[in-house]
Amino acid sequence: MMKIFEANISYQVSDLLKTNLNKIKLFETANHKIFEICGIRNFFNNNKELLYLKEHISITQNIIEEPDRAEYGDFQTNIHLAKSVAVFLKEKKINPKIIIEPTFGKGNFIIASLEAFPNAEKIIGVEIYKPYVWETKFNIIQFYIDNPRDKKPVIEINHFNVFDFDFKSIAIEHSKDETLIVGNPPWITNSKLSSLESDNLPVKSNFKKHSGYDAMTGKGNFDIGEYITLMMFDAFQNSKGHFAFLVKNSVIKNVIFDQKQRRYNISDLQKLTIDSKKEFNVSVEAALFFCKLNSPSEFTCTEFNFYNQTKLINQRNLPIGKFGWVKEKFVSNIDFYVRYSDIDGLCPFEWRQGIKHDLSSIMEIERINGHFINGLHQEFNLEEDLVYGLLKSSDLKQLVIDKTRKYTIITQKKIGQDTSFIKKEFPKIFNYLHKNKTQFDSRKSSIYNNKPAFSIFGIGDYSFAPYKISISGLYKTFTFSLILQQDNKPIMLDDTCYLLGFDDIDYAAYTLIILNSEKTKALLQSITFSDAKRTFTKEILMRIDLYNLALHSSKINMQQELEKFNKTFKLKISFKKWNDYLSLMKPVAKHKQMKLFV
Repeated sequence: MMKIFEANISYQVSDLLKTNLNKIKLFETANHKIFEICGIRNFFNNNKELLYLKEHISITQNIIEEPDRAEYGDFQTNIHLAKSVAVFLKEKKINPKIIIEPTFGKGNFIIASLEAFPNAEKIIGVEIYKPYVWETKFNIIQFYIDNPRDKKPVIEINHFNVFDFDFKSIAIEHSKDETLIVGNPPWITNSKLSSLESDNLPVKSNFKKHSGYDAMTGKGNFDIGEYITLMMFDAFQNSKGHFAFLVKNSVIKNVIFDQKQRRYNISDLQKLTIDSKKEFNVSVEAALFFCKLNSPSEFTCTEFNFYNQTKLINQRNLPIGKFGWVKEKFVSNIDFYVRYSDIDGLCPFEWRQGIKHDLSSIMEIERINGHFINGLHQEFNLEEDLVYGLLKSSDLKQLVIDKTRKYTIITQKKIGQDTSFIKKEFPKIFNYLHKNKTQFDSRKSSIYNNKPAFSIFGIGDYSFAPYKISISGLYKTFTFSLILQQDNKPIMLDDTCYLLGFDDIDYAAYTLIILNSEKTKALLQSITFSDAKRTFTKEILMRIDLYNLALHSSKINMQQELEKFNKTFKLKISFKKWNDYLSLMKPVAKHKQMKLFV
């Protein structure tokens, strides 16, 4: 194996090109010759490329190190997996006339398609990375060396940015032809590619139409694979054919979620899970996303194990499950959900996210021997007034918590509050913050633009409620925790946690018991996705109908739970306020949400 144009090329391909191009001087003539050999149109773009290749195929020791493009989300599909996908499609009686690979990489899906679909008449591939363009061309020639055939499809290999390529004109031209869109788009987000200064990005836009605040705080970030998937549906949803992409599970979930609004003409939606560690040596949950085009819109997706599906031709494995839309609700396990859908409604109290500061090394501190120490191991003294105990997701492991290992500085009581008072009233805290002002000013999120110095977010009246019910947004296994005060001050939570704030400890305890009930846990398991970046979000938690749960809770059982609770944690929670608790929630459940704190 050697390299030309930074692309791998076998000695067999090199020898074939050397033999057939030896006396050719014009690239147009060379292109005609290569088209006869393998069906590739416009193999060379100019005479310079032809001359370069002719010179370098004569050099036997032309080997350079291959760059690692994994940071660009470039996880190349191995030929075995590509062939397995092609076999899976062939077993579904798919017989495409046109095959489109919008990010073909080293061309393994194109090679697998040449082998599996001999009746294909045209293959169109797009790839931005020039060495992969050449390697794919060389691999196609190698395929025909190993598999001589008279009938060859026309193969168009395009060196192009996928986001600028005109797929819609292809869809119009071949609207009546059986079409297969297949591939493995990059497994990376737009913000990550942007940080790498990549040109392979769509025109910057808030394509999901998030609100300004949501877009600024992360929801404007999206997966490139998701964007390309939606591009394909925009172009080909009315084409006769099928779609099969290897993508992250989160992409499939998002596409099915958005299908309710977008209503693409796609059906038979399937998620076939793969072992990403085995196939790509990466710890990301991924699957083959398959569907039929030009068909009545469907809003649920059936999940299978890919390997079981392709193992037996005549005996299919049973589905792992089905997720998607049930009426107006999006759920992760439809069969499980129907048993608990009666408590999927609207929470009467508003869930909030914890403190956001984006500067843990400065704002998260520990108390050691009467001093404070930050993440940079700097030791200092502070006034206690603005210092509060802080809990992070990893701290929420107990049912009741009244002590913290970390502390934080609360510079504001509400978002946007002027912070100039700190310099006058708390000089030690001001000096500490001012000493680190450069790091505050370097915070990347645009939410801090034009805000007072040392601003934080996720702060409001609810942050200072004496009692809180909280849950981590990050972990698959969960318990709701009751957060008490520490040193007569409310405990704060970071922005990986979600909370309800209460002025009344009895109401907080009732809520805790209801939320930790088996019925609540079953509902959450049926509407959350374990492979999501955040298992729990505000949107998920707001679906818990606390009023309905409380209304149907056994009073005897509640009293028993309270007695155990008081005994275990040495508290004095009374059941006398239970009816008041129900009355408080009842009108709210029908009209608007109520805050239980000032």
